[in-house]
Amino acid sequence: MLNAFLQAVRPAAAGSLPVAEVSYRRAAIGGLDIFYRDAGPADAPVIVLLHGFPSSSHMFRDLIPALADRYRVIAPDYPGFGYSSAPAPEDFAYSFDALADVVEQLLADLGVRRYVLYMQDFGGPVGFRIAAHHPERVIGLIVQNAVANLEGFATSAAGAFAPYWADRNSETEKPVRGFLTAETTRFQYEHGSSARADRVSPDAWQHDQALLDRPGNDRIQLELLYRYQDNVGAYPQWQAYLRAYQPSILVTWGDNDPFFTAAGRDLFKALVPATEVHSYDAGHFALETHGPEIAGAIRAFLARVAPAA
Repeated sequence: MLNAFLQAVRPAAAGSLPVAEVSYRRAAIGGLDIFYRDAGPADAPVIVLLHGFPSSSHMFRDLIPALADRYRVIAPDYPGFGYSSAPAPEDFAYSFDALADVVEQLLADLGVRRYVLYMQDFGGPVGFRIAAHHPERVIGLIVQNAVANLEGFATSAAGAFAPYWADRNSETEKPVRGFLTAETTRFQYEHGSSARADRVSPDAWQHDQALLDRPGNDRIQLELLYRYQDNVGAYPQWQAYLRAYQPSILVTWGDNDPFFTAAGRDLFKALVPATEVHSYDAGHFALETHGPEIAGAIRAFLARVAPAA
């Protein structure tokens, strides 16, 4: 898959295929050990890759080298995800505000003051908080299956969470726990990807599930899924930010997503008419099947909004 990315976005000459080196780093943030992937020239424009649920920066394993020849790429794991610290909910107040604070502090500690934010799934609530907090730092937004309106939720997905949000107890928790199973994790990767099913690496969902299955991680994820209602409450604020600041936006969307609908995709162009939209015959994790096309669209977008020297 990596070769396909690189061949699609920057063809090599004479059989030579340049591959950007990726560094795997850690930073101390508020007593937490935060893991992040870092690649590209230190003085280049920065793109921050914000992962979704139930993944981690691992979801960007092929995208990073496809961008890092001309851009600095930073992809953190949130607390409770990937290789970052995963303290118990009693020891860390898991919320999307808290995740955004950690990412924002990481960027500050790295001396990054301007950036493009790539947001997928949970990356949307994290990224929109950062963008609305510091709009002057945002060069552009790349949205891949992340929503900022209630209409963007598929009815079945919203229905599974509504009772849990209204009254959190052992009975309303049961259907939400279904989102933590191996069956659902695999479904998130494979559903809607039949046209390119052979491109969905089992390594992706197996990696995610192994981390979900760590002792105590279910409590972390259940806390965040409960707090997802905070994002719904913040939708008007994020929409106001988009309407007022008119940031440069690229939307790369898997149209067969079982959780987020075309109404979520179309909101961005409705609020920011200059938004560039690319739709794919793909599912929730469109990078798995349409990585080269998405990487090419991102490079063209970055060349326009954040040209490298």
